[in-house]
Amino acid sequence: MKITFKDKIYEINKKTRLNELLKEEIQKSKHQIMGCIVNNEYQRLDFELEKDSNIELIDTTSKVGIDIYKTTLLYIMGKAITKLYPKALITVNYQLGDAMYCQIDNMEITYEMLNKVYIEMKDIIDRDLKIEKVKMNREQAEEFYQEQKTCKGMLQLDLSRNKFVYMYFCEDYYNYFYDILAISTGVIKLFDLIKYKDGFLVRYPNKKNPNILPEYKELKKLNQALDEYEMLHRELTVNTVYRLNKAVKNEQIKDVIMIDEALHEKKIAQIADEIAKNPDIKMVLIAGPSSSGKTTFAQRLGIQLRVNGIKPVTISVDNYFVERKDNPKDENGNYDFECIEAIDLDLFNNHLKKLLKGEEIEMPEFDFYEGKKKYKGKKLKLEKDEILVIEGIHCLNDKLTSKIPKDRKYKIYISALTVLNMDYYNRISTTDNRLIRRIVRDYKFRGYNAKHTLETWHMVNKGEEKNIFPFQEEANSMFNTSLIYELGVLKDVAIHILEEIKSDEKEYAEARRLINLLQYFETIPEEYVPKNSLLKEFLGGGDFKY
Repeated sequence: MKITFKDKIYEINKKTRLNELLKEEIQKSKHQIMGCIVNNEYQRLDFELEKDSNIELIDTTSKVGIDIYKTTLLYIMGKAITKLYPKALITVNYQLGDAMYCQIDNMEITYEMLNKVYIEMKDIIDRDLKIEKVKMNREQAEEFYQEQKTCKGMLQLDLSRNKFVYMYFCEDYYNYFYDILAISTGVIKLFDLIKYKDGFLVRYPNKKNPNILPEYKELKKLNQALDEYEMLHRELTVNTVYRLNKAVKNEQIKDVIMIDEALHEKKIAQIADEIAKNPDIKMVLIAGPSSSGKTTFAQRLGIQLRVNGIKPVTISVDNYFVERKDNPKDENGNYDFECIEAIDLDLFNNHLKKLLKGEEIEMPEFDFYEGKKKYKGKKLKLEKDEILVIEGIHCLNDKLTSKIPKDRKYKIYISALTVLNMDYYNRISTTDNRLIRRIVRDYKFRGYNAKHTLETWHMVNKGEEKNIFPFQEEANSMFNTSLIYELGVLKDVAIHILEEIKSDEKEYAEARRLINLLQYFETIPEEYVPKNSLLKEFLGGGDFKY
């Protein structure tokens, strides 16, 4: 067998575990190695090589590497709590910055308790215990579940196409995670536990600087938005994929959809009411990461503002780019169109000031081909019953509207803040939710295949991390655009698009990961989605124009 790693070729004559073959490379790595990619598929480090393979190591400077780190840490947390408090019912709720918010449903969290858990977790890590992935056929799995009286990883059994069921064992503790785990507990170098509200935070490093645990910054508004949705869906008993699938099988999904959509409408109406209460507000600024549904949200908010006697007037920040020759460049010498300096801030603010004074302006129209602003006689004047609605990546950054007093502005942050879990330990990433939305929209309306979307996704995330997320707590309101049922609707079309990626393409690993996630959802018919739903922005066939 020929095993290719970087510029080296290893020739081996028998089955060999990857971590044995690349032991020296793994040990001398500057950053912790968490897993690997073998022939464009994510694998654990103890993967057994049995054919010609191309290998790439995954360290903690990558998103996948940090995800493996986080998942392994949560596994260790579960093992520690189960040993100390065997009857504890643990729930991993959602992500808050570089931390996961967890609760124990049948116990009060105390500082003393968390300290004991921390010490136990540290001991598990220091002993560098092996985490084994155990494979069972369906008959063995059914027997295992019956004997152990557990629900951990049971979704695997619900999926009839799964010939095998897996469980991760460490000593006598077992659990299952739908993403891969590290092969031992000793890979975890940094973590912390913090008491938070009625639960606790499990903190970990980020990929920017994985060798340092960052200073904790509380995200109160983000937490409030997540709590609001999480509590409702718990009440509806659809907070896990298992329960959502049950609603589909029992033909109760239409009720879930109507309630979910009603929650959106109610929240949008509340935001519009809050804006209407303050006559000083003459500008609504909307920002959020890619595929949050900003366009539909802005139009639905406009309807609710009209209900309050306010007419929305939209301005596109894209028409205020600086001349191409003045546009800043990035570290690679390419034009950086996403930095705030790419906007003609003086002209933009002067126009806003004039509009708020009731003066008339001539709107520019940016010619992207020629790289300059043009004036074609389009005039704009803001009437007393009108309000400016502006959407863009920099809208939460005060630098964009620095000459406008704060009391005249109302900022809204929107994102698909997923509150649905696979089960009580496995949450669904907000980023994955947005990525699946984008894959479908790119394919349907922008002529891009899934390979292109996956290729460019890291650059999209990079821009969000720089220009949007640091300002999210500056918002007056947060709106969660996620819908508890949406992945069931997006599932079939997304899988079809992702399956076009071939196994010899680099993006295959990520495509398989997303397919493996989506396959656990029961299909929800697209015709069940209301015409005014935010989800129609990605599916098409809705009432709004895009």
